[in-house]
Parts: sequence; C-alpha cells; structure tokens
Amino acid sequence: FAYQWLHLEALDTTDPDLALFPEWDESLRASMKEELREFIGSIFHGDQNVTKLLTADYTFVNERLARHYGLQNVTGNRFRRVHLDDPNRYGLLGKAAILTVTAYPDRTSPVIRGAWLLENIMGTPPSPPPPNVGGFPENVAGQKALTVRELLAQHRKNPSCNACHGVMDPLGLSLENYDAIGEWRTKDRFAGEAIDASSTMVSGEKMNGVI
Repeated sequence: FAYQWLHLEALDTTDPDLALFPEWDESLRASMKEELREFIGSIFHGDQNVTKLLTADYTFVNERLARHYGLQNVTGNRFRRVHLDDPNRYGLLGKAAILTVTAYPDRTSPVIRGAWLLENIMGTPPSPPPPNVGGFPENVAGQKALTVRELLAQHRKNPSCNACHGVMDPLGLSLENYDAIGEWRTKDRFAGEAIDASSTMVSGEKMNGVI
C-alpha cells in the first residue's frame, strides 16, 4: 500500500547520473527501499499516529545508508533503528528514497517534489499543464549557470505557467537542501551559490526549509 501511495516503484528504474553522483549504486538503492519498508512498517504496526509519518525522530539504517546520511557509529549490513538528532531527516520528507524519485537524474526538481507533496501528502493533485506550454529552461553550456530557483523564476513569468507553479514551487523549494539522491547540501553544484530553501505560499505564509 505505502509503495503504491508514495509512487516508490519509480525507485526501481531511476538512474542518477554517475558522473555527478558516483556514490550511487545498487546497494544504496536497495538500502533506501529497505529503510522505507521498515520505517513505514513501524508506524503502521506500532499503531502510531499517522502524523508520525512526517515527524518521527527515528529511522532504520545499515552502514551504507548511514554513511549517505552522515550518521556515525553504524557498521555492517544489518538494519537497525536509530534516533535522529537532525530534524531535517525526520519522517518521510527526510528519506532518500522519496527525494530520489522526485528528482531528475542530474538535478533536483522543485516542480516534481511540489507536485508529489500536493498529490500524495496533501491530497490535492495539481492541475495538468496547459496545452502547448513552453519547456522548462535549462542551463546552457558556456553561459553562467543559474540555480534551479532562478530557472523556475524564469518559467513562472508566463502567466499560464504561474497558475500551477505558484502553488507547487514553494513546496518543492523547501526541499532544495536535498540533492537528487537525497544527500544534504548547502551549495548548488552548478551555480556554486548557497542553497536558498525559503519560499512564500500563495496564502502568503512564509517557509524556510523542510522543517
């Protein structure tokens, strides 16, 4: 149920760019899947409040995944429950499997992540894009690279695009500190600029990061 609900079958076919993410391998993919199986299972079988799916301060890792998260003192292939000191890793939104399936092979996508949150967590799927909508701008070789935030701002200049992106993008931008395979980062690898995970919802509510 959880894998269908969260669209995690995509993890089986995603192939991150190894030139950018040389640490990606099948062991990491399998570890991401097992973490979610054990974490979600612990919520359901432990009869915990459903909000714990977003706020639980623990997870399940082996040495491979612990290294990916920067957790210390975890060795071996056996998965074990660990307490999380960093609230950025709490719940589903801090899990590498979800952050990987909501990104492109070579970069993050606040659009995909925002749409995923709307559909799977909030239960309010975004409208389909209008016909003949222009493609998302990308960085051009030889020109100064822009951050994903700056590229999105260009795309939203089209009023027909902003109608949906004004709702999706703030949610997705709150996850920008996670790269395309769910590692925590503070700098955009292409533009070399500090990550800005702040945003303003269409309601006017301000956010800054996943917490």
